[in-house]
Amino acid sequence: MKYFVEKDSVVREIWGKADSILFIFAGASAEFAMNKAVDWLYFTGRLPADPLGRLFSTVSYARQIVFSEYDAAIKSIDKIASIHRDVEHSRGAQIPDWAYRDVLFMLIDYSIRSFEVLERKLTRAEKNDLFQTFLAVGEQMKINGLPMTLESWEIMRKQHLQDNLLNSDFTVDLYKQYRKHLGPFRYLMLRQVQIMVVPGRVNHLLSLGKIQFLRPVLGAYKIFRFFGFEKFIRNAILPQDYREQVIALDTAEIFS
Repeated sequence: MKYFVEKDSVVREIWGKADSILFIFAGASAEFAMNKAVDWLYFTGRLPADPLGRLFSTVSYARQIVFSEYDAAIKSIDKIASIHRDVEHSRGAQIPDWAYRDVLFMLIDYSIRSFEVLERKLTRAEKNDLFQTFLAVGEQMKINGLPMTLESWEIMRKQHLQDNLLNSDFTVDLYKQYRKHLGPFRYLMLRQVQIMVVPGRVNHLLSLGKIQFLRPVLGAYKIFRFFGFEKFIRNAILPQDYREQVIALDTAEIFS
């Protein structure tokens, strides 16, 4: 059977662990809040009403694609494209191509950054494997102006970070929603993870700071993971509404 991502791919290793996905989620939640096209996510009202659910749905779609059989993955990608076309039709305008690219670039970049914080450095070949996977997603969605090589993506990613981010009223409101839905302690944890994974440009615009209180905790967490105790700790600090969803993220084999 043909899969969208080969079973021995590092992409499956990254997206098959709840810890990696939570870190990807944290990084994306920071950058989503500052993207100049975030008004599109406010247009439907879903993002401010349920910011965690909206972001979870984005990473869940990506994860489903990674572990799906090829034809099923293509159908999922086409469904995503169709949903966006419906939103464009409702608003009577088109989502900019650069905004589509930004989301794709985030998934690539935070996959790399999260795995390297939690596990190990990726090789150049592994990074290219990751890039090629999400390039295939972008091509199926017919996103214009995609980079064709890892090297050109790295250049475009830096340019997008420079050109397409803005700390706006949407940013302030979205962070208020994060705090409201997470509570003070989990919100602090979110910001600490963001410090660890976001690019310098994102950190600067959000004034996240550089002090990584979570770094020693992460070291201890890795020790607990060695003995198999980490899930009890992780699951204990998760919001009740999303605990079951996160626990399910560790069962990548259900897609295989």
